[in-house]
Amino acid sequence: MQSNVNSAMWATFAIFGLNGLVFASWAARIPSASDTLGLSDGQTGALLLVAAIGSMVSLPLSGGIAARIGTANTVRLGGVAATIAASTIAGGLVTQSVVVAAVGLFIFGLGIGLWDVAQNLEGADVERRLTRTIMPKFHAAFSGGAFIGALTGAGLAAAGVELSTHLAVVAVLVLIISLWIPRYFLPEDPHAGKHDDAETSPSGGFAAWKEPRTLLIGLVVLGAALTEGAANDWVAKATVDGLGSTEAVGALMFGVFVASMTLFRFVGGGFIDRFGRVRVLQVSLASSLAGLVLFVFAPTVLLAGVGAVLWGTGAALGFPMGMSAAADEPRLAAARVSVVSTIGYTAFLAGPPLLGFLGDQMGIRNALLAVGVAVLASFLVAPAAAERPAGEPRGAGIRS
Repeated sequence: MQSNVNSAMWATFAIFGLNGLVFASWAARIPSASDTLGLSDGQTGALLLVAAIGSMVSLPLSGGIAARIGTANTVRLGGVAATIAASTIAGGLVTQSVVVAAVGLFIFGLGIGLWDVAQNLEGADVERRLTRTIMPKFHAAFSGGAFIGALTGAGLAAAGVELSTHLAVVAVLVLIISLWIPRYFLPEDPHAGKHDDAETSPSGGFAAWKEPRTLLIGLVVLGAALTEGAANDWVAKATVDGLGSTEAVGALMFGVFVASMTLFRFVGGGFIDRFGRVRVLQVSLASSLAGLVLFVFAPTVLLAGVGAVLWGTGAALGFPMGMSAAADEPRLAAARVSVVSTIGYTAFLAGPPLLGFLGDQMGIRNALLAVGVAVLASFLVAPAAAERPAGEPRGAGIRS
C-alpha cells in the first residue's frame, strides 16, 4: 500500500511539473505571439480571455468528470486537449491567423481546466494518505516545470527560434507523458471515499456552491490566483514595455518570479505545519502585495527583479493551501475542489486579459496595481481556510 502511495506521489509531481512546463511554454513567450500576430496589449488581453473562457467552461464540470472516470483518465483527457491546442496555436502563428490561435487557446483552456482539477484531487488524496502537508510541493513541481519552460523560452527567443516550432515540440512531449504517467496514480476505489455518489450527482456538485466556507476559500484562492496569473501573463511583457528590455530579459524576469515561487513552495509545507494555514496565508498575501508594488514602481531591472522575488514568494502558497482546505473532507473533495478551482481559475485566467485592456489606458506595469484590491480581500477572509479540527462533524463550519 505504501509503495502505491509513493508511486502516486512521484507521478503527481511529474504531472504537476508537466502542467507548469506547458503553461510557461506559452506564457513566457506571449510577447513573441503578440508581435507575430500584430496585437496591442488590449488585443492580446482579448486573445488570452479566450483561454479563460475555455477553462471556465470545463472547470465547473471537472469535479464530476474526475469522479466518474477517475483522476488518471481526466489528466489524460486534459493532456490530449493541450496537445491539440498547442498544435493549433502553432498553426495560427505560422499563418498569422488570430482566429486559429484563438481556437487553439480555447481548447488549451478546456484541457488545462480538466487537468488542473484532476491533479489537485490526486495531490489531496496523496497528502491525506501521507498525513503531512505536501500539496505546496506538488505546486512547486508546477512552478519548477514553469521555470524550466521560462528558461527554455528565453533561450529559444534569444536564439531566434519561432514560437510555432517551440509549441509543436511541446505538443509531442505532452501527449507522450500525459498518457503514460497517470498509470501510477492511486487506484480508483469507490469504497475508499475518494469519490462519492453525492459528488457525482448534479445536486451534490451544486450543493458545494452553497457552502459559505467553500465560497470564502474560493475568495482566498481568487486573490492568490490573480496575483500569480497576472505575473505569469504580464511580467515578461511589463518588463519589455515598461523597462525597455529585450524579450529575452522579459522571459528571464518571468523565470525569476517562478524560481522564487518554486523555492518557497518546496519549503512552505514546514511553515504551514508549524504556524497553520491562516497565518502563513496572511504573510504570503502581504509579501505578494509588497513585491507587486515594488515591481511596478522600480526604476531599474534589478529593483524590479527584487520585487519579482517578493511577489513570487508571496504567491507561492495561496493556491495549494486553498486546494488542501477545499479537500479537507474527502467525501466531497471533488465537488469542493471543483468550486474553488473554478473561482480561482476565473481570476487566474480571466483577470490577466482584463488587465490587458486596462494596460491600453495606463500601461501594463501600472495596470498590475489593480491586482492589489483582490489581494487585500483575500487577506481579510483568510481565516476561512483554517484547518478543521480532527473529528469535526461532517458539514461543520459551512453554515452561515
